[in-house]
Amino acid sequence: MSNAREPSAQVASATHCRYTKDIPDWGFTRYYDSRKLLVRTGGQTRPIIENGSVLISAHVRVLRDVTGVLWHPLLDYDSKVATGFVGLKNQGATCYMNSLLQSLYIIPAFRRCVYQIPTEDDSPSDSVAYALQRCFYNLEYSKDAVSTIELTKSFGWDSLDSFMQHDVQEFNRVLQDNLEKRMKGTPVEDALTKLFVGKMKSYICCVDVNFESAREEDFWDIQLNVKGMKDMEESFRDYIQVEMLEGDNCYHADTYGLQRARKGVIFESFPPILHIQLKRFEYDFERDMMIKINDRYEFPLEFDASPYMDEAAKTPGQKIQYVLHGVLVHSGDLHAGHYYALLKPGKDDKWFKFDDNRVTPAMLREVLEENYGGDTVVYPPYKPAIKLKRCMSAYMLVYLRKDKIDELFAPIAREEIPQHLRTVLDEEIRIQDEKRKERAESHLYTNVRIVTKSSFAQHHEFDLANFDDPYDAELVPQMRLLKSTKFSDFVTDAAKQFKLGK
Repeated sequence: MSNAREPSAQVASATHCRYTKDIPDWGFTRYYDSRKLLVRTGGQTRPIIENGSVLISAHVRVLRDVTGVLWHPLLDYDSKVATGFVGLKNQGATCYMNSLLQSLYIIPAFRRCVYQIPTEDDSPSDSVAYALQRCFYNLEYSKDAVSTIELTKSFGWDSLDSFMQHDVQEFNRVLQDNLEKRMKGTPVEDALTKLFVGKMKSYICCVDVNFESAREEDFWDIQLNVKGMKDMEESFRDYIQVEMLEGDNCYHADTYGLQRARKGVIFESFPPILHIQLKRFEYDFERDMMIKINDRYEFPLEFDASPYMDEAAKTPGQKIQYVLHGVLVHSGDLHAGHYYALLKPGKDDKWFKFDDNRVTPAMLREVLEENYGGDTVVYPPYKPAIKLKRCMSAYMLVYLRKDKIDELFAPIAREEIPQHLRTVLDEEIRIQDEKRKERAESHLYTNVRIVTKSSFAQHHEFDLANFDDPYDAELVPQMRLLKSTKFSDFVTDAAKQFKLGK
C-alpha cells in the first residue's frame, strides 16, 4: 500500500504459498495497524492514506519448482512415490548413522558385498552383517521408512546409546571392521579393501646423502584441515606439504649421523570410493573445549587426485578423476545439531536430500553453496539485505572414481540377493503392506458382534452377552463390514456365515 500521490510513503508485505487441492487460496497472515495508515511514520513525509485514497499494488511471481517440494507442507508426502527411495527412522539421536548408511546404500557395489556375506544361520540381534542386509533390503523394497533398531542392537547398544551422538568416522570404522571380520574366509574377503582403501607413504629423505626412510600404510579416509583453508585443493596441498628438517631439527640418518632432510606424506594409490573427512570440529585450548569451525570452505563437483600422488606410482600424464556423489551435513553447533545427507544415487545429475525418514529432491545449490559454511546474505522482501552466519556445513564428502562409476553402479539382480533374506523379508513386507492397507481403509469399515441363540443361552449376567471379554470371542463372533453395506446384505451374509435360519 502506498500514498496515491507519493509512492515513497508505503508499506509492503510478502508471503508465499504452494497451492494444492487442500490449499486453494492464501492471503497475508498479518494485518497492518490501521492507526498508522493515517499518520506519518518511519520518516515518511506523508501518510499512506491521504484525502481518503490509497494505492494498493500486488506483485505476483509464479515459480517453476524443479524439485516438487518447494513450500510443500509434507504432511502427506510419500518419499517412495516422489523419489523412489525411503528414509531411515531416527531412534532419538541416530541421524548421524542414518546419513552414513544412506551414503553406503546408494552404491550397488557396496550393497553387493554386504549381500554376499553368508548369514543363513545368523540372528539380526547379534549379527551386524545380517542386520545390515535386512536394513538394505528393506530400503530397496519397503514403502515406508526403515527401522535401524536391529542394527543398533547388533552392535550391543541399548536404548540410551541411541539417544547419544557418536562420531561418524568412528562409527564407520566399527561398521567396516565388523563386516571385514565376517568376510574373512569367504569369496568377498578383500571386497571392502578394494572399494575403500588407498595407500599413502610417509617418508623422510635426506638432502645431502643417499638415504631415505619410508613407510607405506593403508587409509580408509582422508582427514583434511578446514581452518585456514579456502577449499579442498588447498587442503590437499597442505596435506602433502614437505617439511624441512634442518638446523637443530636435523634428522639422524643411521650411519650418516645428523642430516638435512625433507619430511612428508604422499599418496601411492586412491580407492574407487573416497571418503574425505573435513575437520570441522577441533579442541580450543584457550577456551578448553571442543568447537565447531564454520568457516567458508569450498569443495568441487569433480577433482583430479593425480597431483597428490607419488610420481613413481603413476603413469606419465595419468589423471585420476573423482566425481562428488555425497555430502554429509551437520546443522547446528557442537552441543545441539542434526545430521543429514545430500546424495547422488546414480550416474545422472539428480541429487536427493536424505533427512532421516524423509527423502526429497535437491538442487545443486543445496549441495554446494549452502554447505560451504561461512556467511550467507538474506534478502527479505522490501527490506535491506542481512548477513547471517550459516549453521550448516559439510563434514564428510563421498567421491567416486570416474573410471569406476559404471562398475560401482552396476545394478544388482534380485537373484544376487540371498534366498533366505528374500523369503523372510518378502513375507514381513507383505504383512506390513496388509497392515498399512488396513489402517488406510479402517474408516470405511465397522465391526459388528453377532449374538446367537447359543451365546445368549450360555450368558447368565446382565446384557445379551459379554461383549468385552476377549475369551468370549467364539461365543460372540464378530463380522467386519463396509459401512456402505445394505442391511439386507448383512443379514444374508450373517445367516450364511453362522448357519442361521431365516
